[in-house]
Amino acid sequence: MLTLTVTTLRREELKPITRDLQQLATANGWSEGVLTLFCPHTTAGLTVNENADPDVARDMLDILARLVPQRGGYRHAEGNSDAHVKASLMGPSLSLIVSGGRIRLGTWQGVYFCEFDGPRERTLWAQWTGT
Repeated sequence: MLTLTVTTLRREELKPITRDLQQLATANGWSEGVLTLFCPHTTAGLTVNENADPDVARDMLDILARLVPQRGGYRHAEGNSDAHVKASLMGPSLSLIVSGGRIRLGTWQGVYFCEFDGPRERTLWAQWTGT
């Protein structure tokens, strides 16, 4: 297992990490297999979405803010209750196919680290299965 560090700059941020993951695959000589990512934080998550237009990430954050407002009368009253719900909606893990040494995504897709309680330095765990 490898540990990756992600530094976020805002309370809420969808940070592109596709390039970092590809560099990881290249540096380790991964050719064919599956890269599994896990986010061990309850106020952050992972997702795959369009990466060609930055408005998509902004729209995602806007919609999440409407669905799960920061001050929503939550029982868990530490000030980051919304972050827990948003992280659950995104999910803590991804499985990414690697073929020919490249992470395989759709033409417009990218991998995002989803921060909902930053800014922080976060950890991601990466597990490689393959050749």
